[in-house]
Amino acid sequence: MTSETPAAAANYWGDMPEEEFYASQGVRNSKSYFETPNGKLFTQTFLPLDPNISPKATVYMTHGYGSDTGWLFQKICISYANWGYAVFAADLLGHGRSDGIKCYLGDLEKTAAASLCFFKSVRNSDEYKHLPAFLFGESMGGLATLLMYFQSEPDTWTGLIFSAPLFVIPEPMKPSKVHLFMYGLLFGYADTWAAMPDNKMVGKAIRDPEKLKIIASNPRRYTGKPRVGTMREIARQCEYVQNNFQKVTTPFLTVHGTADGVTCPTGSKLLYEKASSEDKTLKLYNGMYHSLIQGEPDDAANLVLADMRAWIDERVERYGPKCNGSA
Repeated sequence: MTSETPAAAANYWGDMPEEEFYASQGVRNSKSYFETPNGKLFTQTFLPLDPNISPKATVYMTHGYGSDTGWLFQKICISYANWGYAVFAADLLGHGRSDGIKCYLGDLEKTAAASLCFFKSVRNSDEYKHLPAFLFGESMGGLATLLMYFQSEPDTWTGLIFSAPLFVIPEPMKPSKVHLFMYGLLFGYADTWAAMPDNKMVGKAIRDPEKLKIIASNPRRYTGKPRVGTMREIARQCEYVQNNFQKVTTPFLTVHGTADGVTCPTGSKLLYEKASSEDKTLKLYNGMYHSLIQGEPDDAANLVLADMRAWIDERVERYGPKCNGSA
């Protein structure tokens, strides 16, 4: 008699129906697809469970490399919705359930523009245009978020929130210039090849071993080698944002673990030092890894969440609702 391998759970919490799970977490969730000029995006919305609660502000969230808006990333979305915020998240092109070659980011400007197209459609809607609006980006999603900010009209965003943003690549993670040069000789044919060395990022990102198991079980997580064009583009865009940090004028919070082996804490420090924003906050967490909310033990993750909540609540109080939204 042969035993069948059990099917992988559709969600990290197991077999509980989605609506029932989200209600147990105090939120309402909806999913949809959004057409952009660069491809179709899978999107999610998280709202406070009580429909009579008016959101204090809107938050637009972007996940990291190889991830998606489902699985453990949505715990961040759920937290913000529990605090009274309307949260909107999209799988980046090439990730999760959005269009594109899996984990290929040959043009990060277009990838950012696609998500920004969705975010601005909500931000400028009659329902939400009067509310403060914040961009949130984790890891490589932080890099994409900063590109979205640079692509936006002035005063579109009330504030920016970065969790372990990828602005500076640690030396052990940097793509080999020799590899990039050799593949470059193929005139773009190698751009989508999954041929770059894999530095096992997940193990360097997650400190809690039980959460590492949950994250590794995500059926939509990209587990192949990095693609040539993706690594070339990430290196190029990191250099670009480093040279343009001074153009950031919006209030922001950036948080980083000092033991982050995936994105260098120097990136958050440089943004804080060089940005022109008058209202800017840097939080460094001693000994914490890359995935500050999804991958740390609960007490450490809750410390980060508490700091994020205090920061965004204060900015909503300080800057208040807008009378109209920016284009």
